[in-house]
Amino acid sequence: MKLETIVKNLRYEKTIGMTDVEISGVCTDSRKVKSGDLFICYEGGKFDTHSVIDEIVDGGAAAIVCERELNCKLPQIIVKSGREQIAPAARAFYGFADKKLKLIAVTGTNGKTTTTYMLDSIFRAAGKKTGIIGTLGITYGGRFIAPELTTPDPVYMHSVFADMVAAGVEWVFMEASAHALYYDKIGGLSFEVGILTNCTQDHLDFFNGMEEYSKSKRLLFKNGRCRYAVLNSDDNLGKSLYGELNNAISYGLENPADVFAVDIDERIDGSSFVINLFDELYEINLKLPARHNVYNAMGAAAAAKAAGIKTEFIANGLASLEKVSGRLERSATYNGGQIFVDFAHTPDGLEKSLQALKKLCKGKLYCLFGCGGNRDKTKRPIMGEVAAKYADFIIITSDNPRYEDPYDIICEIEQGVKDKGVDYVTVTERDTATEYAIRMLGEGDILLVAGKGGEHYQEIMGIKHSYDDNTVIKKIIS
Repeated sequence: MKLETIVKNLRYEKTIGMTDVEISGVCTDSRKVKSGDLFICYEGGKFDTHSVIDEIVDGGAAAIVCERELNCKLPQIIVKSGREQIAPAARAFYGFADKKLKLIAVTGTNGKTTTTYMLDSIFRAAGKKTGIIGTLGITYGGRFIAPELTTPDPVYMHSVFADMVAAGVEWVFMEASAHALYYDKIGGLSFEVGILTNCTQDHLDFFNGMEEYSKSKRLLFKNGRCRYAVLNSDDNLGKSLYGELNNAISYGLENPADVFAVDIDERIDGSSFVINLFDELYEINLKLPARHNVYNAMGAAAAAKAAGIKTEFIANGLASLEKVSGRLERSATYNGGQIFVDFAHTPDGLEKSLQALKKLCKGKLYCLFGCGGNRDKTKRPIMGEVAAKYADFIIITSDNPRYEDPYDIICEIEQGVKDKGVDYVTVTERDTATEYAIRMLGEGDILLVAGKGGEHYQEIMGIKHSYDDNTVIKKIIS
């Protein structure tokens, strides 16, 4: 593809040199530049790729998009913000593949992954060819690509869109993280439906307070980016957006909504309810337990209905979804007790999972969890308080300590547990903590192993060591 074809889609201030050169790729990582690439420079929080222009030239780049004129002989496209031009450049290079797909995006602190998998199951029940992009990875056409980021970087994402088109995919369900929205990784994309599951505390190590975090979620719905906005009426941000948008559809249980559920029956092996879907009543059966999955199902159902899917396919799709990896997943049974693995890594997520299991627990409720290192520290004691509110016994342990001392993280969590009248222990090694917890189980007890969910690693000092909660649990039991 000629550079001039890509340049037509960029917001630029001026060009230097010829724009009729051939471009064979788009790149933003100086370590991965290849011959013929259009390299996009920008000043990031920790590194400015303008400073390694010699490496970029030596790597074979054919042209540069940059924020200031550089001392090199390659064609240069001068822009105000290199980061903002990544998505437009990638879209153009991959032939606007996204326009050949129908996209549904899900944003929210919790519930994004489960909602996308519910949507996928619904649309497949309706005979559609589908793809998923999110925390658990990328799936389409029988392919699975291991996860790196919840929302991929634009260059990679648009290459995936192009592959999806080639594979015959019609509908794509993708998670839109707060960081991706903040950096406009989804720039230029249009969505048939955008869904907001909720907005509660997370990522305050990056965002300067909940107001700024909420603003990032709002970006999914700006400037008519979504044909329909499906919003949780029981969430403060959802209620606010519903009053502002003229294309909004609401779902909820506690406040008036366009889509709601009645006669909810929660069980350890799932739940059932009657959904009122725009005044059409239908019985829904889920194999996923907990009230928050009723919310996820309502959001997915509302989005699917708005996209033209018949209610019978919605019900069949929801009923056929067996599980979502690491999302309140029933992992094993030991000594009469049930063990669940869940991704809950925020105060709200942990509370909802513990609250759901408390209702179903006939014995003692055990909670094993930790908090990630080099992330929002303010939520650590809060999560300790949440665990102390619902659990009968707590095991505080490690969860991706990264560059922090695991013991320091545990001590911060412990501040929310102390003096709450709940028994607890601290065990730094997660596998040892898991074995300790399992051996305590008796008839009717439930153990929640929270924080990692479907992750397959434990990140320590920059190295991702192989680790999977489900695998560890099964090994201990065997």
